[in-house]
Amino acid sequence: MNPSTYIPIIILWVIIFYVLFRNRRAVVARQIIKKRKMEGNTEMKELAKRFIDKECLISSFDSNHQFEGVIKEVSNSAILVEKNGTVEAINLDYVIRIREYPRNKKGKKKSVVMD
Repeated sequence: MNPSTYIPIIILWVIIFYVLFRNRRAVVARQIIKKRKMEGNTEMKELAKRFIDKECLISSFDSNHQFEGVIKEVSNSAILVEKNGTVEAINLDYVIRIREYPRNKKGKKKSVVMD
């Protein structure tokens, strides 16, 4: 058989697996949000209150998004983060990690943060 007939078949399978994987990640995200809404998101809210007025790195459920700035306020379902004079609200349902901005031995902010 000619190899050119296999290429469209392989491309079709790759597209199918990509669509299935993307849908699976969305389903997992919805399950996590539903669980947090039923039980309440009190743990993350209480932990976020510890970081008020500190410069932090905030990771969301989607690993492509990481926010940084000073946490100004924590409400029932959101965090207000200020960076360069602009205020941004981040939904607590999507936050999976909050940590203080890493510093080196001299107290300066690290230029490269490896996670």
